[in-house]
Amino acid sequence: MRNFNDKINLIWQIAESLRNVYKPEKYGDVILPMCVIRRFDSIVSKDHRETLEKYNELKEMGLDEETLESLLIAHLDRSYYNISNFTFESLINDSENITANFKEYINGFSSNVKDIISHFGFLVEIDKLDKHNALYNIVKEFEKVDFHPESVSNQEMGYIFEELIRRFKENAEAGDHYTPREVIELCMEMLFQDMEEFIKTPGKIVSIADFCAGTGGMLSTAEKKIHDLNPTAIINLYGQELNDESYAICKADMLIKGQDPENIVFGNTLTEDGHGGKNYRLLISNPPFGVQWKNEEKFVKNEFETLGFNGRFGAGVPRVSDGSMLFLLNMISKMYNDENGSRIAIIFNGSPLFTGDAGSGESNIRKWIIENDLLEGLIALPTDMFYNTGIATYIWVLSNRKSEKRKGKIQLVNATSFGSPMRKSLGSKRKEISRDSIKEIKKIYADFSEGEFSKIFDNEDFGYRKVTIERPLKLKFLITPEVIGAITEAPFYQKLDETQKDELISLIDSFDKEKVYMSRDLFLKDLNSKIKDAGLTFIKAAQIKNLISIIGVQDDEAEICKDAKGNIEADTSLRDSESIPLKEDVTEYFNREVLPHVSDAWIDETTLDKIGYEIPFTRHFYKYEELRPFADIMNEIEELEKEIASEIHNIFN
Repeated sequence: MRNFNDKINLIWQIAESLRNVYKPEKYGDVILPMCVIRRFDSIVSKDHRETLEKYNELKEMGLDEETLESLLIAHLDRSYYNISNFTFESLINDSENITANFKEYINGFSSNVKDIISHFGFLVEIDKLDKHNALYNIVKEFEKVDFHPESVSNQEMGYIFEELIRRFKENAEAGDHYTPREVIELCMEMLFQDMEEFIKTPGKIVSIADFCAGTGGMLSTAEKKIHDLNPTAIINLYGQELNDESYAICKADMLIKGQDPENIVFGNTLTEDGHGGKNYRLLISNPPFGVQWKNEEKFVKNEFETLGFNGRFGAGVPRVSDGSMLFLLNMISKMYNDENGSRIAIIFNGSPLFTGDAGSGESNIRKWIIENDLLEGLIALPTDMFYNTGIATYIWVLSNRKSEKRKGKIQLVNATSFGSPMRKSLGSKRKEISRDSIKEIKKIYADFSEGEFSKIFDNEDFGYRKVTIERPLKLKFLITPEVIGAITEAPFYQKLDETQKDELISLIDSFDKEKVYMSRDLFLKDLNSKIKDAGLTFIKAAQIKNLISIIGVQDDEAEICKDAKGNIEADTSLRDSESIPLKEDVTEYFNREVLPHVSDAWIDETTLDKIGYEIPFTRHFYKYEELRPFADIMNEIEELEKEIASEIHNIFN
């Protein structure tokens, strides 16, 4: 990149001049909006005089502001302008009136630029800078920075913002803000698989969307890659962003590169569907990792319950602690369902692969995605790739128009070893993926064959039945002091009056303390007989049930308990479950894996339809490493003990 470090160092020097006014973590409140404003100024100042002349000419015609703005934009062939009497160059010629002039300059921008500046909350910072006599120096120093697109391309400007944000936001939450450029490049390779011929069609219209757009880095990279493939392509970029600062930068970038800024929507993607009812050809995103969505819960669940698959979240709702998969469902709802379909590349941490058991929201979402043959592949990235977290991350690749060879299949690519150590760490980012490694990963994925780094599975391989295994209830009964004590502490006992309590304890105490009942039926027969003989009418069926639960103890030698219809009762304390792969016959699995260990067990057939999906990625690439011989370990320990003893001896002597 041309003069990248020079530009960054110059801007950072300007930021350092704010030291007596702002804390370092707050430099961005001034520097980022000033970078945006200066970039606009570098463009509009070139034809400033012409803009003013045309504006005054249109104003004399008595046009309303909306009509005037649209005509001025049409004349300039650019969707933004400034009609104040100032540019950065003229602002620094009047240091005495810098605050008033600068505010007038800001107010002279077209409405779309003023919207961008408002999301920075920059007018408050202008007053603060004025209060500390720092505004003039900031404007003067930024006037020296050339941000015109002829000097700094849109992609280069994105890299500058990326580096500045990294420095200003080093303590940001994991997954927040933006994605390393090489990860974006790899996402693009996955996103464009099997789509290059479609994109290369002359004059092809291609839409790209990112609903966690951040500063627009992914959108800009995708746009450049498409233009490299097809210079005649018409590219439309769309996005949504919740963070004011990131939204402002993204919208400014779209405005400058000639995209429709209205395609970038401000707001919470989960609660405010800024692109409802629309479809996009390519969708890409890096949603926040593991962020709870408690504040959005009511809205999301309402959409899920009332709209189902007519809304975005019909497949399921994950637990509130992690909303990652909601962003994916939102993207899937925006896929084209035509001949060419759509492709998605989204970055997740490991949680969406396996969190949630069968029947949970996460599992149901995976189930729906896989059973509808949408998941094409997963790429495991090296750890320590992101600036604010070192956790494992994965690229999910989805398509609703898989190639013939990929139908019904899911490819796992283990690229965890493809990272190279960086010469200098940037926050938590200690590794990067080289261009050669990106090419190699792309080839591995495109080849679609089994190998050291690639595994291919049928969709069903990731599904399982979560069946409940029951065992019969077998109870023995013996009256002991401990049993009587447990009865006196039971809630039902506490509700009796004092006379009833005494009568109940006397009844239980009347049992032979040496007699062991190995049959519940025999114990019940004696218990009911004693109740009748004593005339204790207050002891109803509910109290008898409570007594049975307290006195009865599980014993494999006892008689099996049956209900009134003769059906075997299950012992809930022995209840277990088995995850049986979908490809396995349930009966064969049960006979092989369960019966040899618990011969009296049976399957609760009502649970046979409880199907879950999980993707145990690391298990499929696990390599066993033989343990060191025990003798070698002990020898090493002995040597260490000798060294420690020697060091201790030296210390005390």
